Amino acid sequence: MSQYFELHPITPQVRLIRQAADIVRAGGVIAYPTDSCYAFGWHIGDKSALERVRRIRRADRHHHFTLVCADLAEVGRFARLETWQFRLLKACLPGPYTFLLRASRETPRRLQHEKRRTIGVRIPAHPVPQLLLRELGEPLMSSTLLLPDEPQPLTSGSDIQARLEHDIDAVLDGGDCGVVPTTVVDLSVDPPVVLREGRGSLHPLVGSRPSETR
Repeated sequence: MSQYFELHPITPQVRLIRQAADIVRAGGVIAYPTDSCYAFGWHIGDKSALERVRRIRRADRHHHFTLVCADLAEVGRFARLETWQFRLLKACLPGPYTFLLRASRETPRRLQHEKRRTIGVRIPAHPVPQLLLRELGEPLMSSTLLLPDEPQPLTSGSDIQARLEHDIDAVLDGGDCGVVPTTVVDLSVDPPVVLREGRGSLHPLVGSRPSETR
């Protein structure tokens, strides 16, 4: 049965965040709130946790998982950034966006899209993942908490606990996040392509062609 942590959504309890970080380091899968909707989270180096999330979500090898980072410096370790891409990320993040970028050599192959060799990156503007990332000291692999055949992500911590208590290791209940996912932008192509319009405004993306932002 998964552990259940009821967190303050603005000032999360540090001792509970430390317990959640220990679960992640030990190979556990957690559910946690973000600035868009709830997500699964697991250690970047844990292959078995990755496969467990694949089974829960019924995701194939071409599914893009997301690398959740604390800042742009972490993004730069795992993704290849040109100047125009960096400027766009700086204008949008932290915030409810996911950007697809070419993976760097430091990114494990199993975390990349099998054919395109890209990785999704994100810096959420929510106190719970921000504090968790600081405690971990490294990025967190992540995927939207959307279950197979469900039209929308789960948004209540108690519902997540009831549905997934035997499938994951901890639920970090930080209150209702809503059901609108991130805006997803493919920055691995020229010009950039908005793949999904979500919570993040499209305004910062206007005029984001490389020729216009360099």
